[in-house]
Amino acid sequence: MSNTTSAILNAAPKLLGQILLKYTSLRAEQLDSALLEQQEKGGMLGEILLKRNFILPHEVLKALSLQLGLQFVDDLKPNDIDAALVADIPINYAKTKEVIPLQKTSDSRGDILLVAVSDPFNPSIPEDLQALTGLRVKIVVSTPMRIQDAINRVYERSSAKMVNDIEGDFEDNLDLEGPIDILEATEDDAPVIKFVNSLLFRAVKEKASDIHIEPFERDFLVRFRVDGVLVDIIRQPKRAHAAIASRIKVMGQLDIAEKRLPQDGRIKIKLAGKDVDIRLSTVPTTFGERVVMRILEQSGTPLELERLGFTKQSCEVIEKMISKKYGIILVTGPTGSGKSTTLSSCLVKLNTPTRNIMTVEDPVEYQIPGINQVQVNTKIGLTFPSALRAFLRQNPDIIMVGEIRDKETAEIAINASLTGHLVLSTLHTNDAAGASTRLVDMGVEPFLVASSLLGVIAQRLMRKVCTKCRIPHRPTEFQMMELGLKAIPQGSVFFSAVGCASCGGSGYSGRTVISEIMQVEDSMRSLIVRNVDAGIVKKSAIERGMITLREDGLRKVLQGVTTIDELMRATHAEE
Repeated sequence: MSNTTSAILNAAPKLLGQILLKYTSLRAEQLDSALLEQQEKGGMLGEILLKRNFILPHEVLKALSLQLGLQFVDDLKPNDIDAALVADIPINYAKTKEVIPLQKTSDSRGDILLVAVSDPFNPSIPEDLQALTGLRVKIVVSTPMRIQDAINRVYERSSAKMVNDIEGDFEDNLDLEGPIDILEATEDDAPVIKFVNSLLFRAVKEKASDIHIEPFERDFLVRFRVDGVLVDIIRQPKRAHAAIASRIKVMGQLDIAEKRLPQDGRIKIKLAGKDVDIRLSTVPTTFGERVVMRILEQSGTPLELERLGFTKQSCEVIEKMISKKYGIILVTGPTGSGKSTTLSSCLVKLNTPTRNIMTVEDPVEYQIPGINQVQVNTKIGLTFPSALRAFLRQNPDIIMVGEIRDKETAEIAINASLTGHLVLSTLHTNDAAGASTRLVDMGVEPFLVASSLLGVIAQRLMRKVCTKCRIPHRPTEFQMMELGLKAIPQGSVFFSAVGCASCGGSGYSGRTVISEIMQVEDSMRSLIVRNVDAGIVKKSAIERGMITLREDGLRKVLQGVTTIDELMRATHAEE
């Protein structure tokens, strides 16, 4: 140990270097090097140590607080702070000075306000706070990030404009049709709150399934996904993005100080009398955090299969499959193709007092009375496999698994289907025939797949043409070739989308399902056991009467439900 370091250790306990050596990971040789630089070039010791990455910012702050004889608070616990404490402190002042009141205590001299600050050397803060609140002020120290996080959370709870209290008159108070200037912030940052609230209200009003907030180099873009298609809504200057992202993260109980890693959260709001569950996801990109909110309205009940768009023949086939006592039924398709809605509709048909039905989902999109539904929570180890194992000990008749994502989930689900349980689940494949090969690719033995699989429903969602503005359309030669038609069937009329005020200019309103349903019979099981190509399995299913996605969609085009362009967008041409 050098003479310089020894001198510090033997000096008064208030020396910063001694505190850092005692309470942080700083080494003696690092301190010597920093002190030497300080002697040669001048400057603050803490700044030199930070610049050379010998210590972290919060370690310097902790050492400074100890040097001044102040308490250092690492975890402020904003949820425990009484929101009434901030009533007399403007949020702009709190954010600028980085202060947050923690609690009110008292002694023989009267009430005392305990306040966390990031700059304990600023003598004006206690004076300002005493003038604002009329209370004596006691200072503790915390990090700027922790204080800013607490400010956002506590002031949100104290605000009269909380999103949970938005009611039907919200529309009358805000301009929902045009962008709101969120840069002209008032004292309580109301424009930021109103901007986020108006996005949520407008998204629900326009029946959007997702809100995308995407930052770019000079600005950021807000888009809604309406009827499966993204639509540009608002473009705002880039400097406003951070405030919007922070507001949304606070609502979703995320860490606003963490901007380097993806985060997932959940926002529950009440909007115009409707319970709305919002799944929040943030991902760091080159120009900032990309925020996506998935909107799930929980007030409605799942629709019946017929109302989703399944034909009468398809409904009969599905009802025949789900009437089985055991086996596994899969619904396949890409994300956003309505798989969960179809499964929920099946569960509604199966839901009787004589059956024990249990589901594990991520997320629980429809709450169905009489069915035991479990929400996946990976943070505490509640995964699809762990929930399934627990289910099997409770003797269910029917199990619904939100999604088969891996070998472990697949094997447990299939084994359950072989031991007297009816299992319903979803899988990401392009068509029905690809489900068996996908399970085999996951590592499930082909003979287990063949013996357990009852059927596969592959589906897509297609937009329905607006009946108020559609116009008759004569297909081109290329379109006829793509549809496999040599002539227009007698009595059929093709329509094209135009766009009007009723459909928001898109030409489409609402969606309907198209499907192909593959029932697994004995002859097909032999193909699955041999793990043949999915194309051969599909050919065999078509020979046995399976209607393909393209054929089912063509029926809806001929019925005037949708357009040729929408059919070609949603499906691929058959080989």
